[in-house]
Amino acid sequence: MMARPTLIAPSILSADFARLADEVAAVEHGGADLLHVDVMDGHFVPNLTVGPPIVESLKKVTKLPLDVHLMITNADAFIPEFAEAGADYLTVHVEACPHLHRTVQAIKERGVKAGVTLNPATSVHMLEEILPDVDLVLIMSVNPGFGGQKFIASCLKKVAAVRQMLDRIGSRALLEVDGGVKVDNAAQVLAAGADVLVSGSAIFSSRDYAATIAALRAAGQPAAAHR
Repeated sequence: MMARPTLIAPSILSADFARLADEVAAVEHGGADLLHVDVMDGHFVPNLTVGPPIVESLKKVTKLPLDVHLMITNADAFIPEFAEAGADYLTVHVEACPHLHRTVQAIKERGVKAGVTLNPATSVHMLEEILPDVDLVLIMSVNPGFGGQKFIASCLKKVAAVRQMLDRIGSRALLEVDGGVKVDNAAQVLAAGADVLVSGSAIFSSRDYAATIAALRAAGQPAAAHR
């Protein structure tokens, strides 16, 4: 099987919001492939973050695709706003979307790539019916709501299971992992089958963003040889 490239998506949740444009420029120049934007509503997850105006502002200062993760209860109501603001990917939670096919189609109808995500305790079987329709699958390796949490190692089995599911149907959807991803565990995550590493504190708390991004990407080289 042809090796898939390792993509790095810095999460702005860990960036310095007083210097957000500079922080985004730094990771873009440092080799990032996407920019991960966590949207939290204080209801589905216990935190409040950003809305469509921030996405719109980010679109003006970066050429990186905006990977917008909707950790919100009523995602359907906000799809038009985030699409118009410039999201390239919109990812919704299986746990929060009772009519998931309808939600995914609403995203795609607006010319945005559609993603679905699972919390750590949610079974991969919840994805079976929707996998053929999505462009991205996000496996949460922490319980969402806050940055800087410790990676839940049992999620590696979920990553491997979803990789098999995607390969079985010939899907080219990206498999993304978010939560506690650092240089010292990136190789395990990539070996399990991930394509995209979301990393917040590991990048933005480092002294050299470019070096950290390069180290995360390099962790995938042994894994890629076996895919």
